[in-house]
Amino acid sequence: MHIQVVSLATGLIAVAQVVGAAPAAKCKPKRNVELGPRPEYLIRDMDDGPLKDKLSSCLDQEAKTSKFSIGHRGGAVLQFPEETVESFVAGTRMGAGIQECDVAFTADRELVCRHAQCDLHTTTNILVTPLAAKCTTPFTPAADGKPATARCCTSDITLVEYKTLCGKMDGYNASATTPEDFLDGTADWRTNLYSEQCGTVLSHKEFIELVDDMGLEFTPELKLPDVEMPYDGDYTQEMYAQQMIDEYKEAGIDPARVWPQSFVFSDVAYWLAHEPEFGRQAVLLDDKGNTPQTFPGAIANLSFYKESGVQVIAPPLPYLVTTDENDNYVPSEYAITAKELGFKIITWSLERSPPLKRVAEEGDYYYMYMLNGTKHDGDLYELVDVLSREISVLGIFSDWSATVTYYANCFGIL
Repeated sequence: MHIQVVSLATGLIAVAQVVGAAPAAKCKPKRNVELGPRPEYLIRDMDDGPLKDKLSSCLDQEAKTSKFSIGHRGGAVLQFPEETVESFVAGTRMGAGIQECDVAFTADRELVCRHAQCDLHTTTNILVTPLAAKCTTPFTPAADGKPATARCCTSDITLVEYKTLCGKMDGYNASATTPEDFLDGTADWRTNLYSEQCGTVLSHKEFIELVDDMGLEFTPELKLPDVEMPYDGDYTQEMYAQQMIDEYKEAGIDPARVWPQSFVFSDVAYWLAHEPEFGRQAVLLDDKGNTPQTFPGAIANLSFYKESGVQVIAPPLPYLVTTDENDNYVPSEYAITAKELGFKIITWSLERSPPLKRVAEEGDYYYMYMLNGTKHDGDLYELVDVLSREISVLGIFSDWSATVTYYANCFGIL
């Protein structure tokens, strides 16, 4: 079990009681929503039944932005480089009402949007730039049966240097013998169509400005550092957590528009104790049940989190849904327990997986506890329906925002 800061529980309960319920957040999108062909493709691939009929009835409905649709890494990373301006703009055009920036820090302690502190070698072009010389682990070609390797971190370079990089589709070629070949590793079910140009990387402050200008809400995730903390001797985890919140305060953003996230309980506990206006919507990401052996412990942890003042829990898709004796998707014990405890629930990440026929044949993290009910792409909307109508999730992170936006509009979840 991964429980931390147990001694804070009593104090945090008091904080939660003082804070009370969050006011209704306002979302004022400034652009038309365009959903493209994917929702209809998925609907046509569904098994016949009432849900398919309902979704089909909305095909000519005008779409609007929905906070139920949360842009994962921008919300368009099936085709656009993640956490770039291009992905954020495309995900927003597909109706994402909340946008995510995964927050990491640079060598000069500036915050940037990157899914992991040390993923620059797979998500940017750093290995074919002069900055490759600064990487924690330089590129090593594949040889003698060993894969190619590299490790490049945001903390290896300054913000000014980071801004010279180009975002690319996440992936790498383990058989590469050159840095150029190493960067060519996009999954065959994604595309490089929009990544041939330089994907525009962002600082966290630039992300705030962009998303605010589009009239949306924010869900910044404080990434677990891949370097020892305190960084450089005196930059503590608490300073890092506070800096992220401070950038919203400095930009004049209403806390009701911000959903801070972390996989680390102590980060959420810090926000509850020190920034309660932001802490009331702090999202505890839960990945403590990734095996059948650890899953019961993840369920057991929920009571502790609730007693500690956590209001919003965000487990991955398979924690919330399993299959019954007829291989139908149904709420899991985790979902039932979370609802009984009164959590607000968000989940991740739809459209992160290969085509669902391949998932059924090969297995996949996001469907690991419901493979028996996963046969073809149309099953995706069956999953979304259980999450929405039976589990009452607040929102769903997706790599292709149009899919969730379409469902939300059809069922009036705006």
